[in-house]
Amino acid sequence: MPKIADVLAPRHAELLDFRRDLHRHPELSNSEHRTTARVVEALETAGLDPVALKGTGAFVDVGDGPIVLAIRGDIDALPLQDLTGERFRSTNPGVSHACGHDYHTTSVLGSALLLEDIRKRAGDLGGRVRFIFQPAEEVTPGGALGVIEQGTLDGVPRALALHCDPNVDVGRIGCRIGAITAAGDTVRVVLRGTGGHTSRPHLTQDLVYALAQVASQVPSVLQRRIDARHAVSLVWGMISSGVAPNVVPGIGSISGTLRCLDVDGWHQAAELLPQIVEQVAGPYGVEVELDHKRGVPPVVNTEDEATLLENAARSELGAGSVQLTPQSMGGEDFAWYLTRVPGAMARLGTRTPGGRTFDIHQGDFDADERTLEFGIRTLTAAALSALQ
Repeated sequence: MPKIADVLAPRHAELLDFRRDLHRHPELSNSEHRTTARVVEALETAGLDPVALKGTGAFVDVGDGPIVLAIRGDIDALPLQDLTGERFRSTNPGVSHACGHDYHTTSVLGSALLLEDIRKRAGDLGGRVRFIFQPAEEVTPGGALGVIEQGTLDGVPRALALHCDPNVDVGRIGCRIGAITAAGDTVRVVLRGTGGHTSRPHLTQDLVYALAQVASQVPSVLQRRIDARHAVSLVWGMISSGVAPNVVPGIGSISGTLRCLDVDGWHQAAELLPQIVEQVAGPYGVEVELDHKRGVPPVVNTEDEATLLENAARSELGAGSVQLTPQSMGGEDFAWYLTRVPGAMARLGTRTPGGRTFDIHQGDFDADERTLEFGIRTLTAAALSALQ
């Protein structure tokens, strides 16, 4: 079996250019038409037969026989202006790959191409690996559900993924057994009442004051009604009401995200939230409308699959390349795959050692370009191990 780094070497420049091209042309969730076409073109050029998904996205199988593994990469970008200043920065105003999905997509593509190159040399892989290029990870409840409904996990026994992490140095991965992300929902509360003059709040429902009570009390009550070990967090990000300082408005809203570290807490929070919102807002006589959009459950890594990723990284990147990563309060729709099959997601290091720690979902997010090589090598090593 040839060394993975040697198989990658003749393709490295083209894959680096591919990643840069994706970065120049980011596309929002469910609009990844160019991205999908570029992926399909690259796979077909290598002699593979990718299958287009409805709308956007695709998958391809490499090898013959039973499927032994699925590897997923998300392909969408974020509605953020690219502030990196790179020569290959986004040419799509207000849209950028600020979460590293250009690296995810190209790492999965590179792994598929390398595995096909190895298959051509070896003649037979002894099994089949499915590579999934999934749209719309950045919207709730995620594009994963639609992709799964199209049969991409049919016959798949396990699934893997990588996600860029600027808190991990390039050349390393972070992993853990058990939950590695949190459940995440969107919550919006709308209050309505009789408006009026601020000199006579008793003749109104004093709606802004009622909103303030919802803002401060609902998260506190929720945390005290649920076991602290579930680590339920409700944080508001938007609040809107009023047009003038001397007018009590008749409508206002507040929106935020509800996050939970485990599935039990996630379900409990959903049951309690309507009751708590009504009880907090009720004394002010306002009408209450709660819009609780369920998001994604936590990504829960199974032991065998986490070990598969860790061993793949150690074999390719070195014995000290794996570190324990903390559970994130962020959400990730790869979780839906792991409600169907065992699997694992690892954090792919993007930080230049000694360099700045960027944050994802920020316009200036930038990754050390060596991230791509290490992502491809890790996924390819994991695929080959699963094929043995």
